[in-house]
Amino acid sequence: MIYLVRHGETELNVKRVLQGRSNYPLTNRGEEQAREVADWFRSQGIVFDRVYSSPLTRALQTARIIVGDDMEIVPEQRLIETNYGPYEGCSLSDPAPELRYFFEDFINHPAPQGMEQLSEVIARVGAFLDEIRDEPGTILLSTHAIALKGGLEYLMPESKGQWWNTFVSNCCVFRIDRIDGAYATPVQVR
Repeated sequence: MIYLVRHGETELNVKRVLQGRSNYPLTNRGEEQAREVADWFRSQGIVFDRVYSSPLTRALQTARIIVGDDMEIVPEQRLIETNYGPYEGCSLSDPAPELRYFFEDFINHPAPQGMEQLSEVIARVGAFLDEIRDEPGTILLSTHAIALKGGLEYLMPESKGQWWNTFVSNCCVFRIDRIDGAYATPVQVR
């Protein structure tokens, strides 16, 4: 079984700013969200055999709070948030026109120049999911909103881009079962 979790809240989440690969830590609320997820995993009797995380501080902190100090967390570059390029740090309340155009229809409007394309996010997260598909045990992946959605799009191509328009909250959790060497449809469990 694999669990995908989005990191807890950061200062830039509160300010509604595109943080992308900016390396902000969790807020106090973000730490509390991660503790709540850790408590939920414990209440479900879920123990992890391996943990992979985006190398960004907020995802690493989230993973550390969930699994504690005794477990190794393996940084994985393919779980990093999308590269917003020149748009990193832009306000979501008043985005540039080309960014607003992209946000209006993620499926049919390409990302503005200098920004990582969503197809690239799907490919890199999908390649990592393929790589770990046959690893035994229960695995935690600590990542970011767009990377998480990229993984869901990869696993559910029939969604035809619908995940890009779906809000995923801080510290939401998706479970991905593995059946006969293949991934089942992901399910949001928290």
